[in-house]
Amino acid sequence: MGPGCAGRPGSGRARLSLGPGRNRVSFRLSWLLGPACWLLGTAAPLIAQDTPTQAERPRVERLVFEGVRNVSRGELRQSIATEATRCRSLVFRPLCAVTDAGFLWDRQYLDREELARDELRLRVYYFRQGWRQAQVRSEVTPEGDGVRVTFHVDEGEPTRTRAVAVHQPPDSVLGARQLRRAELPAIGEPLNLNVLDSARVRLLGQLWQRGYADARVADSIRLGDGPLAAALDVYLQPGRRTTIDTIVIEGNEAISERTIRRSFGLRPGQLYRRSDVLAGQRRLFQTDLFRQALVRTPETADSAKTVVISVREAPPRAVRAGVGFNTVEFAQAEARYTRFNWLGGARRLTLQASVGNLLAPQLYGRGPFYGEGERDDVPAATLQPTWQLAADVTQPWFLSTRNSLGLGVFAHRRSVPNIVVDRGYGARASFTRQLAERTPASLTYRFEQTRVEAGDVYFCVNFGVCRPLTIGALRQTQRLSPLGLTAFADRANDPVFPTGGFTARLDAEYASQFTASDFRYSRATGEFVLYRRFGPGVLAGRVRGGRVWPIAGTAEALGAGDAQETILHPRTRFYAGGSRSVRGYAENQLGPRILTIAPSRLVDTTLAQPCTPASIASAACDPNVAKSSQFQPRPLGGNSLVEGSLEYRLPLWGPLGGAVFVDAANVGDRNLNIPTGARNAVTPGFGVRYHSPIGAVRVDLGFRTGSLADSLPVVTETLGPAGERRVVQLREPMRYDPLEDAGGVRKLLSRMQLHLSIGQAF
Repeated sequence: MGPGCAGRPGSGRARLSLGPGRNRVSFRLSWLLGPACWLLGTAAPLIAQDTPTQAERPRVERLVFEGVRNVSRGELRQSIATEATRCRSLVFRPLCAVTDAGFLWDRQYLDREELARDELRLRVYYFRQGWRQAQVRSEVTPEGDGVRVTFHVDEGEPTRTRAVAVHQPPDSVLGARQLRRAELPAIGEPLNLNVLDSARVRLLGQLWQRGYADARVADSIRLGDGPLAAALDVYLQPGRRTTIDTIVIEGNEAISERTIRRSFGLRPGQLYRRSDVLAGQRRLFQTDLFRQALVRTPETADSAKTVVISVREAPPRAVRAGVGFNTVEFAQAEARYTRFNWLGGARRLTLQASVGNLLAPQLYGRGPFYGEGERDDVPAATLQPTWQLAADVTQPWFLSTRNSLGLGVFAHRRSVPNIVVDRGYGARASFTRQLAERTPASLTYRFEQTRVEAGDVYFCVNFGVCRPLTIGALRQTQRLSPLGLTAFADRANDPVFPTGGFTARLDAEYASQFTASDFRYSRATGEFVLYRRFGPGVLAGRVRGGRVWPIAGTAEALGAGDAQETILHPRTRFYAGGSRSVRGYAENQLGPRILTIAPSRLVDTTLAQPCTPASIASAACDPNVAKSSQFQPRPLGGNSLVEGSLEYRLPLWGPLGGAVFVDAANVGDRNLNIPTGARNAVTPGFGVRYHSPIGAVRVDLGFRTGSLADSLPVVTETLGPAGERRVVQLREPMRYDPLEDAGGVRKLLSRMQLHLSIGQAF
């Protein structure tokens, strides 16, 4: 019978555990379990057969290594089969401290046969590390409700390398520099066989890269007078250089052999290098024409190689649709259609459409969603759906397998709620070259006709132009046509959840009369992101910076001023704040800002000292008569940016992860038409990530520290002599404090900024 059913009904015991190794509390079950015990009586022996007893296989409470001085204890644990019982997750640690519930613990039991093998495994590990005389003895002692397993290690003295000699043909296939890069075991250091194996692989790779595909690398270890010194001999056997004799293609149906050969990029007669073959296979996959592309080279004694390419074609079309949701663009939906091998030659046609700002009228200004100020002041046009349409054609291997050419057309309607609607359409062309593995560089030209729909205040704030005639000119359709150069290096070890490596990016733009652009400027940005394993998680750091220089002549080209006046398009300026920037701030809200206010709020007779229409028209009105909550802060953007972030990402439970971060930025406003001074901030925070197949579903909460009060310029409107509306910048700045009327919980919440998004911040 099962546990607790022996003897008369109800005579069994149930145990409540307070954790591994702790005393247990028992109590008798009631008679109500008697029938259940009788029904389970026949099944209990079967259960007992599969459950090891405490005497047969006790639970391993702790695993200890004694005498370890020169190697990593963590690597020792990974090299053996015996493990200690542990809490399943960091999240469960508080519960594991008070309960022994099964689902919280990863229980491990002692296998005495494996324990004996573990002693051998540890000796082998030490032997490969260079400690050939190491001895290991295991000991099992009671501890708590289980046992403690102790491995006593006597490391002894290591066998050190006293000489290293590399033997190769008289023509010296590899030079001294290549041999140093192989990182052979150093003289005087313990003879580490793992280091030797890695060096052999690097030597073999260098021989393959030089066309010796049949090369061999051998080694020999000679012990000296005693076991503590060894001489190492490495033999390079390059053989003859290999070439490609024939390329055979199998499995293709709709895709022509010519297209496959051009995508593969290698030709008969070329030097056969394994790295070139792997690069050709990678190019085949990158066309998205094949579900499978296997490249093999049959073994042969001849130096002329036959390369066999076996492919399995993928469907020629792909359709993708998706929906999104964040705190800036509200709900979005997108669809993409791709036609592979369009008109042959691996050419690709991509059609895509997206719509955003869905549910904006209902969500704007509520909770964490973008927006400050009164909802009644929001222009309805800025809350209408936004959209983007694009059609692109990409031609791979343009003049070379390392080049590609892209052509496309686009149209869009974008908006920033409560501020502006930006319409545009145009065409673009790009030339991309792969400088190295995962290192593309692109030269791009974009011709765009753009038109901005906004109130006079927007042009005064964002273009720095407040004259009515000039604003009228800026409302017309204008050309924004930059020539851009982009270089990107990706050395991260994973495109979605990187744990090591780095990425670097450099962008430069130039727009002038020579690029047929009305807006004229030079702009440069750079970004570097580094990922490193640190403890159980990943430490990620980012540095980003940029600068934009206006070019004289923009105002004249726009019909908005003389030749010397400079105007920057808002799209070319730098902004900070948001889910991928300084997360203590809403989107674009860190940096030079200006306040706007309706004139009716300044002349409100309920104010202690209201302004008058005359004082507003003369710019003498003091805006401090109104409360801060009556003003609308608007980002100006800056002409320089320095930004940095540090984030620690750690696993919590299954696909759920957490992060703590600190972000910082400085946005400068030098040479802007309405200078307000540089703005900088440092904001800490934390977040939660759900690792989904499409990327990290991210929730971040950032905190603004220090005083939030600021002295900001104020812009409002007044009526001119002819009854027309004109913009006025008041001479007196406003001492703006968003926490002016806040108290208690509201003051704390006002310092927090919530972000919902998909994908890592960087």
